[in-house]
Amino acid sequence: MKEIKRYLESRIGTYSFFFEDLESGFSYGYNENVQMTSAGCMKLPIAVSVIKYIQDEKGSFLDRVKIEEEDKVYGTGILHEFDNREYTIFELLVAMLIQSDNTAANKLIEIVGIDNINEDIIAQGLKNTKLNRKTSDERATSSGIENITSALDLARIWKHLYNSSYLNEKNSTMLIDILQRQQMKNKLALYIPDDLKFEISSKTGDKSSVENDTALIHTQKGSFTFTVLSMGIPNSVYGTVTLAKCGKMMWDSIMNNF
Repeated sequence: MKEIKRYLESRIGTYSFFFEDLESGFSYGYNENVQMTSAGCMKLPIAVSVIKYIQDEKGSFLDRVKIEEEDKVYGTGILHEFDNREYTIFELLVAMLIQSDNTAANKLIEIVGIDNINEDIIAQGLKNTKLNRKTSDERATSSGIENITSALDLARIWKHLYNSSYLNEKNSTMLIDILQRQQMKNKLALYIPDDLKFEISSKTGDKSSVENDTALIHTQKGSFTFTVLSMGIPNSVYGTVTLAKCGKMMWDSIMNNF
């Protein structure tokens, strides 16, 4: 893992990463407690909070929610392309996670509430994560207000899911399974063999000067979390290449050293 640190130190931008073997407890990090712009990775703690909301019987996955014209936001996702219609909370959850849909994310934030999501973040022991705004909010972005997280905090979420220590076992497994279907596996998982990618649950994030990815990886060697966050990178291609190279080094280390 030291070679990943050396590699990131040679790249343009600010980076952090955290790796953990969930079975042995071995971990290695670099700037893992540094607060970074979360971008789409914030949808992971949002999803946990939505599921906790249902688990606590404050609503049902089958509750129907109307998406109106004023709810639609652009960027990632596809719901903004459809006519106004109702969706279940579960459909919005899946759209937010698999397609990183911003319209779905913002509607789910409205349902659960920013304050409640932040309370769930604190309850999970996440010290560097805060939802400060909806996932696509031009006014907040222009004012420099960002959602923040850290590599260690995202790893802690995966660990809670792996151990069913925040959500119950059924709901933890469900979220892991949904995130195995996450469509954007062109960063940390790019060089991992295609037939093994379905064993990876992940959530990416990107915006101008930011490329992020966080993953829970199941292999015959064991179960691992790996997160790489970046800020101040020259462009998206540079960031994607950087994360992909980190993923390759991480994968080679698992195959050769564990």
